[in-house]
Amino acid sequence: MYAITGITGKVGGAVARTLLDANLPVRAVVRDARKGEVWDAQGCEVVLADIADRAALAAAFDGAEGVFVLIPPMFDPTPGFPEARSVSASLKSALETTRPQKVVCLSTIGAQAPQPNLLNQLGIMEQTLGTLPIPVAFLRAAWFMENFAWDVEPAREKGMISSFLQPLDKPFPMVATADIGRVAARLLRETWSGRRIVELEGPRRVTPNVVVVTFSRILRKRVRIEIVPRETWEGLFTSQGMKNPTPRIQMLDGFNQGWIEFEGGEAGSEKGSTELVTVLRHLVENKDLG
Repeated sequence: MYAITGITGKVGGAVARTLLDANLPVRAVVRDARKGEVWDAQGCEVVLADIADRAALAAAFDGAEGVFVLIPPMFDPTPGFPEARSVSASLKSALETTRPQKVVCLSTIGAQAPQPNLLNQLGIMEQTLGTLPIPVAFLRAAWFMENFAWDVEPAREKGMISSFLQPLDKPFPMVATADIGRVAARLLRETWSGRRIVELEGPRRVTPNVVVVTFSRILRKRVRIEIVPRETWEGLFTSQGMKNPTPRIQMLDGFNQGWIEFEGGEAGSEKGSTELVTVLRHLVENKDLG
């Protein structure tokens, strides 16, 4: 049996569906019983546990052959990342108690980067869980293609999207959540020893210019792209309610300047099969439906 945290999200859901399609037993670890109903209907065992509750997590992981770990995103963390440290400690305690045969953790491109930035939170998780006395794989994923969901409405309604990724002709590593789910499910079925790093991106790197051209083709209208000036970021993020925008700004700088990169570089990463156009078309169709 495989215990899946974050199953109500895109990545955790993709992991679970891949395992279920292979007729493998899945335990859905959820915080909200109502959100677990859809997984119960698909044949999953549903267990309630908050990721900060060590005892509940241990009960959720008990008897699992493999565990998929996904820590909740924290875009506005407290300085020093105490939230990430607490969650990582909770996960470590539960996994030490239950000792599953293997653990697969969703991490990120640039988790190893020493420069201060938002993705240090996943580096903290890697450092904490990497000392577990069981096989642990960290799946370092590129920028999610699904992040462009925020751009569907302005592309359709205003014919314009904004880009924090810049310059516009720079290729950035991106990946579809479907590919992340498939690779994570594959890793859960593999055998290895010790600590393992798998770095994953899509079939090719993508420029913001390609993103806007793809939107134009899907929407069958001209869509423009505008750079969000670097000097406006702090004021913009603060106006949106962020209390500590610095780590997010540092992360964007890291992508734009190129120091947020895979440890093995582009040549050393595994490549997914899902193209950008497939993801953007799906996002547009979903917006149409809802």
